[in-house]
Amino acid sequence: MFTQSAALESVSQDVFFEVAAFLNKEARLLDEERFEEWLGLIHEDIHYWMPGIENRRRENPLKQGFYDKDHMAYFDDSLRDLQRRVARFRQPSAWAENPATRNVHQVNNLEAFIAQEPNTYEVYSTFTSIRSRGLDEEYVIYGRRYDTLIRTESGLKLLKRLILIPNATLSCKNINTFL
Repeated sequence: MFTQSAALESVSQDVFFEVAAFLNKEARLLDEERFEEWLGLIHEDIHYWMPGIENRRRENPLKQGFYDKDHMAYFDDSLRDLQRRVARFRQPSAWAENPATRNVHQVNNLEAFIAQEPNTYEVYSTFTSIRSRGLDEEYVIYGRRYDTLIRTESGLKLLKRLILIPNATLSCKNINTFL
């Protein structure tokens, strides 16, 4: 899905700042529950994927490492799936979001490379997602993201996102969030 970064050329400093601003804006929109605006950052051909992690012995890894594209995924979403999730957050029947979850997204360790396809960039980052509900529920999800951003007439858009968490089991009750 993603090329090895060693074979890619780093983006210019101007493009790096543009990519960083894009990801920071995305995090802010999610924290502020401005989901419809967040969807405006998403390309129509998005593949938003968070596979389940499998514990494997070192002598038995798959080519992808500790996940398999044909096995379980927490998210394996298209734009339509993301739009449905956003619409569900707004429904009174979304009891898991009443009271609403308070989110803080942090994006760190950013690297950006010129991808092989025209007008695209491969972006590697780490993230922390802190979710708090009620009086004392708090969940923290850490992970790595491998994004493909594409330049369109309206600016950068998220074309692909691979989300990898180090945990084989999530400790939170639900995963009503975008990472």
